[in-house]
Amino acid sequence: MTSQFIQNPESIFDLSVKDARGHEVDLSTYKGKVLLIVNVASKCGMTNSNYIELSQLYDKYKDQGLEILAFPCNQFGEEEPGSNDQIADFVCTRFKSEFPIFEKIDVNGEHASPLYKLLKLGKWGIFGDDIQWNFAKFLVDKNGEVVDRYYPTTSPLSLERDIKKLLGLS
Repeated sequence: MTSQFIQNPESIFDLSVKDARGHEVDLSTYKGKVLLIVNVASKCGMTNSNYIELSQLYDKYKDQGLEILAFPCNQFGEEEPGSNDQIADFVCTRFKSEFPIFEKIDVNGEHASPLYKLLKLGKWGIFGDDIQWNFAKFLVDKNGEVVDRYYPTTSPLSLERDIKKLLGLS
């Protein structure tokens, strides 16, 4: 799992990650956008509803400045066993999802992605806890600050009001 490591990143925009095809992506390219960052899995009981609702949110708000960043993770019940190519193909073929899918990462433990280490700190350092399961969601404002964290069981569509507020649409 290779992500650029900056000693003390100020925001997620100081980091880079790899996409599902292995290309380096500088997260600063998302400056000015509201981000919904989700750890995803292909074989989870919550896969269908999450991908369907994430796609609905993306279709509705991508032109207003929402970006959804999906990070496959195999740390929960080994529900994301495939390769990066298999995962991307599954998501694009089965769900017709257009939001970016990144390289499979760890979200917990000593090999956790620097992005997830930063996300878990939260805006005020109060989140701190490990990710509980697939489909934990982080909402990040246009300045790259984590403004909220949602449980895996939280429906993506239930975040619409919070997303609209950050996009300035409410």
